[in-house]
Amino acid sequence: MSVRLSVLTAETTSPARQEIDLRLLARERGYRVVGTARDLNVSATRVPPWRRKELGYWLNDRVPEFDVLLFWKLDRFVRRLTDLSTMIEWCLRHGKNLASPHDTIDLSTSAGKEMATLIGRVAEIEAASSSTRVTSLWDYAKTQPDWLVGKPPYGYMTDDRGQLIVDPRAHRVLHWCRGAALRGVSARRMTTVLTRARIPTGGGGQWTASTLLRRLRNPALMGLRVEEDRNGGVRRSKIVVGRDGNAITVAAPVFTGTEWQSLQTALDRKAKSQPARRKGGATEFLGILVCADCGTNMTVHRTNGKRRAYEYLRCRNCPSGGLGAPDPEAVYRGLCDDVMNALGTRPVRIREYVPGTDDRDRRKALEDAIAQYMKGLEPGGRYARTSFTREQAEERLEQLSTELDKLVQETTRDRWARIHGGETFRERWERGGREVLAGDLRRAGVVCQVSRNKIPGTRAPEVLLELTVPRDVGDRLVVKKDEFTDGSR
Repeated sequence: MSVRLSVLTAETTSPARQEIDLRLLARERGYRVVGTARDLNVSATRVPPWRRKELGYWLNDRVPEFDVLLFWKLDRFVRRLTDLSTMIEWCLRHGKNLASPHDTIDLSTSAGKEMATLIGRVAEIEAASSSTRVTSLWDYAKTQPDWLVGKPPYGYMTDDRGQLIVDPRAHRVLHWCRGAALRGVSARRMTTVLTRARIPTGGGGQWTASTLLRRLRNPALMGLRVEEDRNGGVRRSKIVVGRDGNAITVAAPVFTGTEWQSLQTALDRKAKSQPARRKGGATEFLGILVCADCGTNMTVHRTNGKRRAYEYLRCRNCPSGGLGAPDPEAVYRGLCDDVMNALGTRPVRIREYVPGTDDRDRRKALEDAIAQYMKGLEPGGRYARTSFTREQAEERLEQLSTELDKLVQETTRDRWARIHGGETFRERWERGGREVLAGDLRRAGVVCQVSRNKIPGTRAPEVLLELTVPRDVGDRLVVKKDEFTDGSR
């Protein structure tokens, strides 16, 4: 059986050189390359190997297809000792090895494991030192009135001396937006006008309401130093205060303090009070509940009435929200009931990795037995004397051949196995709640179309749900264990 290989090419200025070196190493050791994972522009400090797009696909879904994971250098593979320790444990559990042309690593020996840990510690110290230097530079730059590092905020640009100055074109755009906001124009309408006028965004991409609002609410437009402030998942900028307790001025203002405050008041009047962002989306079943007309996702919106707030489901493309529903909770309950009736009785199956076994003794015994029966069935052999002995021998020979084929195909190869989870999906969803249910439905590709019918004489419409279940839903519902977090997906 040939040895298989998965090659990692991480963030580097010379990925071609890394791949050439790895292929030379593979040829030198007699490995057969079965795939290459190229994860460029990915930080090894922030993103562990199993979370990278291409390498993570090999580590999570294509484990049986390779035996050795090659990487150019350890600091291109991992930068944290904890990540290296996790990868070593994973390799030992799955019977894999690590190899590099520049670092002496061999997990098949105790010395190789110790060497890998030692090199990983050095890489972690180096990464921590780089992070400390960068953090110190930013901390120093934030306290200075000059613009030293970083991209200027929208509305500004740097001159030949590196000083921050007002961008004339962006200045006109921002003041036009302020005037529109004071007149009650929505941010979405402003983005439509800017897009039609082909006004550049200053950062690539298209104008969106969220991007425009984030720029209009940036205190940096008053010429002040700011830093990012993440509060509840909302991206905002806050003013940096110097040692004297005053805001640090870095440039001439686009808006005066009075102009900026009046702009914020106008934006607040148009702001909508939406429900808090939930983990995974604006609705519990985002990506599952879709509009029956346009097919876009249904999301939860809130309107404030005189006495109370109203929540309702609506889509994005249809006028007035399309065929939405005024009571999201009732829709959720209806969806859960339909899913339980359609899929709740199915048994939960869990995907597990089964390393191949070395059954050389059993294989040798089967091969010897088959050879004896084949020799005995030859003319003049012990089993060829009567029709009864011939039939018995041929039947036994077929059984031995079937067992040998099964042994070679199933037990000697690394493979995925599906085992019974000991419960039905109804029990799993009742135990895990809606979050687990929604995750399973997204993985299985189950979609529920939402529509409504107007009932004469009744204010509330009739909401209709139509569940679409893929034919291969059984295969899609298989629970895949996350070997790196001890969870499932």
